[in-house]
Amino acid sequence: MLAAILSPSSATRVFTPTTLHKPPTTFSFLRPFSLPLSASRFQVRAMADSASAPFKKIAIHRDDTTFDAYVVGKEDTPGIVVLQEWWGVDFEIKKHAVKISQLDPGFKALIPDLYRGKVGLDVAEAQHLMEGLDWQGAVKDIRASVNWLKANGSKKVGVTGFCMGGALSIASSVLVPEVDAVVAFYGVPTSELADPAQAKAPVQGHFGELDNFVGFSDVTAAKALEEKLKASGIPYEVHIYPGNAHAFMNRSDEGVKRRKSMGMPDEDEAAVELAWSRFKTWMTRYLSA
Repeated sequence: MLAAILSPSSATRVFTPTTLHKPPTTFSFLRPFSLPLSASRFQVRAMADSASAPFKKIAIHRDDTTFDAYVVGKEDTPGIVVLQEWWGVDFEIKKHAVKISQLDPGFKALIPDLYRGKVGLDVAEAQHLMEGLDWQGAVKDIRASVNWLKANGSKKVGVTGFCMGGALSIASSVLVPEVDAVVAFYGVPTSELADPAQAKAPVQGHFGELDNFVGFSDVTAAKALEEKLKASGIPYEVHIYPGNAHAFMNRSDEGVKRRKSMGMPDEDEAAVELAWSRFKTWMTRYLSA
């Protein structure tokens, strides 16, 4: 069964495969969240130029399309593809990428722009953008990003993501054979996109006890994910953080304000630091050459 709700002092637990007991909770493929749409107009803006320090802007080609990506970190180190929340490539996901690049012993982080330069300014815009996402195309973007890192000095590459990106990171463990490890924050893919029971790369998952996005990142979804990962035969960890809601890793001033406006006032620095510690241990373990 899923590890008991973990206190910040609890030890990391690695689960071994057992028999699958039940399928995960399902949710609408295009509308996993039940947040009310605001009355504001739909509007997106082009992302601010992220080629400025510390990011290097690159173009990645795959099939018949090209997309921008933003790279930060040491050369010739393990690579980590960092996948956006439903907002797009905004201040928060860039903050996460910089944090990852600075973790010892060093990583090269790459953010693919899955929305092609668009960023949602409020819940309605973000939901509209996510609903319009080509999810299979996003998986192809992830694979192209992983392969770019491997062709540019990273012997091994992991994938991590938050919210929508968390679901896509788990999907990459199923659908992208070049992925060497995954860490997913509060997001589980639909069965239409990928079945975690078919995961091929080690997966670590992080969820908030108070997350109320039913079927996507709540405790029930986390437990269902665990049952699927048991069946996969790959190493995995599932951690649930007491007293924390969705997107609890977002600690920038803007991110905290945005979470509070969405009814998520919890602030737990100890949980955030514990999650980063577990992230670092997991990625170092599986990405070390």
